[in-house]
Amino acid sequence: MAVKDDPFISVIRLSIVAVIVVLSFWALFAIVNNESGGSVAAGEAAGGISTATIELSEFAIEGDLTLPTGDVDVTVVNVGGVDHDLTIRGSFGTQLISAGQSEVLELRDLQPGTIEVYCSVPGHEGAGMVGTITVAEGAVVAGGGHGEHEDPDWEALDQAMIDSILAFPAETEGLGNQLLEPTILADGTKEFELTAEIVEWEVEPGKFVEAWTYNGMVPGPAIKVDLGDKVKVIVHNKLPMGTDVHWHGVDTPNNMDGVAPLTQPLIRSGEDYVYEFVADAPAIGMYHAHHHAQMQVTNGMFAIFQIGDMPIPYGQTIGGVEIPADLEVALDIPMVVNDAGVIGYSINGKSFPATQPYVVNKGDWIVATYYNEGLQIHPMHLHQFGQLVFAKDGFPLDNPYWADTINVAPGERYSVLIHAEDAGAWVWHCHILTHVEREEGMFGMVTAVIVQDN
Repeated sequence: MAVKDDPFISVIRLSIVAVIVVLSFWALFAIVNNESGGSVAAGEAAGGISTATIELSEFAIEGDLTLPTGDVDVTVVNVGGVDHDLTIRGSFGTQLISAGQSEVLELRDLQPGTIEVYCSVPGHEGAGMVGTITVAEGAVVAGGGHGEHEDPDWEALDQAMIDSILAFPAETEGLGNQLLEPTILADGTKEFELTAEIVEWEVEPGKFVEAWTYNGMVPGPAIKVDLGDKVKVIVHNKLPMGTDVHWHGVDTPNNMDGVAPLTQPLIRSGEDYVYEFVADAPAIGMYHAHHHAQMQVTNGMFAIFQIGDMPIPYGQTIGGVEIPADLEVALDIPMVVNDAGVIGYSINGKSFPATQPYVVNKGDWIVATYYNEGLQIHPMHLHQFGQLVFAKDGFPLDNPYWADTINVAPGERYSVLIHAEDAGAWVWHCHILTHVEREEGMFGMVTAVIVQDN
């Protein structure tokens, strides 16, 4: 049975609707008026929220780094050429921002003090993307957009680059990749001991970091064995957390693969663990932590593991170049690259100008193997000399090829043959230029081959 509306109730309903319509109109008018700038002070949005702009580039954080107390909306603009973010130390931050894009970071109830910010993309903080926001009562936002910056001091930039290059090679404490000698047991087993521990490591002159290491060095000690050797590795864990060791690119039984808790128990802090296997296949491999690798490997727990030698294409003619049948290798270079953690952009655990130069005589043949233990690709380029790629990931190539730039992805290994035909100092570097140069000068993934005219 239908119920009839009371006329008095209907009138009340109509009145309420009319009031809502009027209030909505005035609210809309107020919003439009504020957006047009009618009653909001410069640098302050509606509702008393201040606005500011911070710019990210390779490799700097610039813009409004002095903010008022209270609520602030910070527009974070990426004016660089690669992805960046802005992260507040120990707290939240933006998403990854593509080149030319922006994101608003909402900061609320700011109190007087300082806030450390940085870019969390691996290697970017170490390259200079770190800064401090100062929060002060009554601070005025400068409005430092990109177009309002003062011109750089061009002469100072020139001199910084020159000075950084002339500082090469610089001495630092510590040397990685040192060959680890085994103890030979009664049955011929080669026994190695590794201690996982945190040490102070000098990445570049005067820059010491808390590196996570094997035997106190970055990269860890090189392990080289012969085909058919019985291998025993004793790991002593002095880290504050658990660890394991994965033999990357090396054939092992499943229970020796080094992936806790799937193939073994976690090696907890203060414990030891033993790995045993037979080196039954040639390998140009690596060993590194697998447990919390995003922390342990990037901060230094990586090293090379080699079984036998890769066959050089002796006597072959490749790309019109004859490889001597009696070729003798003057220098065998392991080149381990990283780009993350406390180690950052580096070659063999060091950042230019602390990287190692390689000195040879004119006419020498060199073997180099790239090992990428970082999180990014690195196109490795050697000035002047071609690189004959003859093995990939420890597999000899049926068709070796020449290249002057080798693009090495994370986890990959490339073995190359180089003929040092011309005397001089020849630069050797990653060709992603922001991995090797910054406003303070050359840094990171750069070294050189010094060819002596004998």
